[in-house]
Amino acid sequence: MNAPDRFELFLLADGEKKITETVVNGMSNCSDFIIKKEDHTLGNLLAERLKQAPNVMMAAYKVGHPNVPEVWIRIQTDGSVTPREALVTSCKQLVAAYGQLGREFQKELALRQYADQGENAGGSGGQNGAY
Repeated sequence: MNAPDRFELFLLADGEKKITETVVNGMSNCSDFIIKKEDHTLGNLLAERLKQAPNVMMAAYKVGHPNVPEVWIRIQTDGSVTPREALVTSCKQLVAAYGQLGREFQKELALRQYADQGENAGGSGGQNGAY
């Protein structure tokens, strides 16, 4: 089978860099980033977040081949920030947004569990928390 071992899809080898940047010479304020051991999930998420940034003129991503676990992202900015700064800012925003989502989820889960305990302790004899 041509597929790589599953661990090769997400574990970096010794000395392998997660992200490499190559400045695009034919375009101003433009860089290509290759992110190893990632796929469409991260590529699409980053590209869409980058497109929302006011100082990013263009952001796109592609995955070269499904058996090669790397994402290529091209970012061009207006010059007020570098493409690297735009990428770092977008990553920080995504981490913060998903951290907040995780906290809200945990809060709602705890409230649901608390409500379920109250229903079960009440001895309603009915459906016992079924919705």
